[in-house]
Amino acid sequence: MPDNIISDLKRRMEGALAAFHNELKGLRTGRASPSLLEHIVVEAYGSKMPINQVATVSAPEARMLSVQVWDKGLASSVEKAIANAGLGLNPATDGTLVRVPIPNLSEERRRELVKVAHQYGEKTRVSIRNVRRDGMDAIKKLEKDKHISEDEVHNRSDEIQKLTDGFIKQVDDILVVKEKDIIEG
Repeated sequence: MPDNIISDLKRRMEGALAAFHNELKGLRTGRASPSLLEHIVVEAYGSKMPINQVATVSAPEARMLSVQVWDKGLASSVEKAIANAGLGLNPATDGTLVRVPIPNLSEERRRELVKVAHQYGEKTRVSIRNVRRDGMDAIKKLEKDKHISEDEVHNRSDEIQKLTDGFIKQVDDILVVKEKDIIEG
């Protein structure tokens, strides 16, 4: 049973890390990349939908994104969602095509993006620590219910802590790379 707990914790920590990767994809580094718009949600058909469910995003040029909206009636919603995403982008609509020029990043904007990346990192670390806490609670409950010994609790606690430390280190390593990417653009 404790092995199930450890594998569940690992799966949940991997999920937090994957979410962190997705959030970082949305941070602009000065180059046009379709992943920049992946996290944008568009008001469509009375609900909120990811942009990839209403349009195709491509990067025809190094400093331009092209969003081909499938339903002409949604073009203005897509344009509005991109403009309001906090990415500093100014889309322009031409029929069902939304052009998104990628401006050069100012030094100030680069520093802001590094701060945002660090906020994402801290949020991910907190998520990982919350998973660790859940695991520790589960191990203690097993001990309380007399399913495992005190020594086993100690061993499993160490294992959970090592797992947590490994994932926190991955977050830190990813942040170093992303910060360099943003600063050097």
